[in-house]
Amino acid sequence: MKRRDFLQKTAAATLVAGTAFKFGSFSSLWAMEASAVNDKPYDLVAVRNGEPEAMFDKAIESLGGIGKFVKPGRSVVVKPNIGWDVSPERAANTHPGLVKRIIEHCFQAGAKDVFVFDNTCDLWTACYNNSGIETAVKSAGGKMVPGNVEKMYHEVQIPGGEKLKTALVHETILNSDVFINVPILKHHASARVTIAMKNLMGIVWDRRFWHRNDLHQCIADFCLYSKPTLNVVDAYRVLTRNGPRGVSEADVLLTRNLLVSTDIVAIDAAATRVFGSEPDEIPHIVIGHDMGIGNMNLQQLSINRISM
Repeated sequence: MKRRDFLQKTAAATLVAGTAFKFGSFSSLWAMEASAVNDKPYDLVAVRNGEPEAMFDKAIESLGGIGKFVKPGRSVVVKPNIGWDVSPERAANTHPGLVKRIIEHCFQAGAKDVFVFDNTCDLWTACYNNSGIETAVKSAGGKMVPGNVEKMYHEVQIPGGEKLKTALVHETILNSDVFINVPILKHHASARVTIAMKNLMGIVWDRRFWHRNDLHQCIADFCLYSKPTLNVVDAYRVLTRNGPRGVSEADVLLTRNLLVSTDIVAIDAAATRVFGSEPDEIPHIVIGHDMGIGNMNLQQLSINRISM
């Protein structure tokens, strides 16, 4: 059974849990007291009230520029959400303009190649085209890579994983020097939210195993194998209900936020605040913190908040 079929069968079973997840105030991240840690590089940058491209420019500048992460001659893989055959206005996939801007930065830093792919749920060619991401990637000089064939995936070990001991990972991830993870923040009926940690499910082949064997633990376990070089969370438009695909644009709220961090647990914790909830309400964030993968305690982090 493919992942799309599995999600359709489990959607009804998880509907109650999904709708029970309360949707709160998007301003909670910004209402936090300013970090007391001011004498070290930022752990996380949060930008609001801009367009995706301009917010990324501000965020990456605050972290020292993309050249801090992408060196000349290196190959880069950018992994957005491209899982669904819907338009950008439905907010089920990452904003195409943001993906394009990240690729432009990578080439400006001297990247040799920039690859983009996802193991999609709907037909991959339709997802790539109708999300607007394929056009955006090609216009920036990047290369779209298919993710729909099992032979593209190779087994890796998950050291320290409690439920997930091995996984089949896409060869583009295995062969690239730099991995930039670019999820969109959205509701998810099974995982409650999809952010950076869960977006890694799009680089493996058999996600069904994760759903059957403690989804939240598997999401955290996989981060023991693969922590991206950089995480960029697109919260320009947020799918607030009926995720991960949504039903209509009525499910979407324009929030105009963007987050960037190297800490995949911290950025998920912060994005959860943007979503209007608390990090300790999301089990895989708590598990990831407890396993030492990252830090969900935002008060302990140096956060640069930029309002445009």
